[in-house]
Amino acid sequence: MGLLNSLLGSLLGGLNNNQQSGLMNSVSGLITGSGGIGGLMQKFSGAGLGDLMKGWVGTGPNPPATAQHIEQVFGADQLQQIASQTGIDPSQVSGHIAQILPQLVDKLTPHGQPVEGETLHGGLASLLQGGLGKLFGS
Repeated sequence: MGLLNSLLGSLLGGLNNNQQSGLMNSVSGLITGSGGIGGLMQKFSGAGLGDLMKGWVGTGPNPPATAQHIEQVFGADQLQQIASQTGIDPSQVSGHIAQILPQLVDKLTPHGQPVEGETLHGGLASLLQGGLGKLFGS
């Protein structure tokens, strides 16, 4: 488990545990605040990035997201708010979200099907309870 935590720390730029937890909560808030996977899909489609998110929902490998993709979808104000809440440098927030969001969407869409309603909340709670190790584990 120590190796996994070390790997996750390097993926997230060495964030401390409180920042990692805050970021996971913020990312789950982005999903639920968008109206779940379907609403998030609409946000990405509206920003011209629908195919990117379809790749995360699908059963194949997840195409990578960039900080610019995240900024395009959520906007500077929302990302600044997340930076304030998590204590993460505002210039780094979108990059961290770009690392986490594809994995989280993938885990919430088993077999290429979005999880909706109460199951979405249960799926997010389960992933958050398991921490980043469960999110990035096999």
